Amino acid sequence: MSLLAAETDKRDLRRGACPALSAPMQTGDGLLARISFAEPIRPAQLWTICRLSKTHGNGVINISARGNLQVRGLTAETAGKFEGDIRSLNLPLREGLAVEVPPLAGLDPAEIADPRPLADAIRAGARGLEGLAPKTTVVVDGSGRMRLSKLLADIRLVAARLDDKVGWQILLGDTQAGSRVHGTFPAQQAVDEVLSLLQRLTSLGPTSRGRDLVTDAMPPCAMMEDGPSSLGLTLLEGDEAAVGIGLPFGQTTAMQLAPLCTEAETQHIRAVRPAFGHALILFGDRSACETILVFAGRSGFITESTDPRGMIAACPGSPSCASAAIDTHGLAHLALEHLEDLLDGSFNLHVTGCAKGCAHPQATSLALCGGGSDISFIVGKASDPSFASIPAAESANALRSIAALVRKERLKDETSAACIARLGREQLALSLTSGRT
Repeated sequence: MSLLAAETDKRDLRRGACPALSAPMQTGDGLLARISFAEPIRPAQLWTICRLSKTHGNGVINISARGNLQVRGLTAETAGKFEGDIRSLNLPLREGLAVEVPPLAGLDPAEIADPRPLADAIRAGARGLEGLAPKTTVVVDGSGRMRLSKLLADIRLVAARLDDKVGWQILLGDTQAGSRVHGTFPAQQAVDEVLSLLQRLTSLGPTSRGRDLVTDAMPPCAMMEDGPSSLGLTLLEGDEAAVGIGLPFGQTTAMQLAPLCTEAETQHIRAVRPAFGHALILFGDRSACETILVFAGRSGFITESTDPRGMIAACPGSPSCASAAIDTHGLAHLALEHLEDLLDGSFNLHVTGCAKGCAHPQATSLALCGGGSDISFIVGKASDPSFASIPAAESANALRSIAALVRKERLKDETSAACIARLGREQLALSLTSGRT
């Protein structure tokens, strides 16, 4: 198979809708139900979800890139029972339009403004609005420490200081860095403007997204410095704190997660919420958060931003996902072994079982995508053309070749991401052809 990527025909792997609690999606290991929360829940409630995931499913739990809880292995017989049991818990379930706020919204001393009132107003105003694309997303970001700047959004509101007042900049399409500026408005006018934009999307048809509202006259968004990692301890007001805990490759089991919930209750952690980046955020006093952080580290969770496992985004892969062509977690562990010293925090490695790229929809410096018996090596999104395609059996050699090239060519003080970008697709491809016939 040729290495320097010719365009190849790919199946259209886009899904028309996301799985939901009331509409689970068929995957390789059964039905998958997604649970979205509008507010944090108690650790004891998360423990109950763990129990129900074993009773009705296979006990495997994912947290998506956007911070939604996903329970796997449900069946046609158990999916309805699972939904009924979940709804009987009276959890703060989020229904309807996806309006996202940062996990520390309303609690972050660094926030310019609390985004929750605007998010609530947009949800209420959009209730009953029909004709939007299933994955339409609005982000409302108060510009605190845990920003949602890297999440894809159709419409994004970002708090900004305007002299002695607060304004909300409305951005359209893509991540924050790739979006265009629609305008800056006071709070109520910003809500009205978002609802008007959503109405325009409905008039454009059910496949229209925020990028379809962009015009050439709209300036690009000014680059913002990324906030700190969501992992580890974050101090809030007074003695309050939050602690971020990551799931290796976005996945855990009820058997692993339930003891963390029990310990959180013991330490009087008052709340927990799934968060972006395949993480959990727990809230309590500083002492309790410090204790639970140590417990989580000993239990196999990711607790530090320097942990290389947190720099690899991997979907569930085969056989868990019916769309996946490879064992993504096996390949991720192989990448961890051969690329660990390259994972310096400058980029995320994306390992995906198909071109949908669910675990990391944005572009990355390097993505490994399964397709048949081959692994495609990609710079950018999983759906982009590959620069090389290698038989899966040769994955280890290919990873070693790329690691050796970067180690050899990396300049003093240059990050791995910068080095890979400078080398480019051709040189990366050549490193994989060496020694092959």
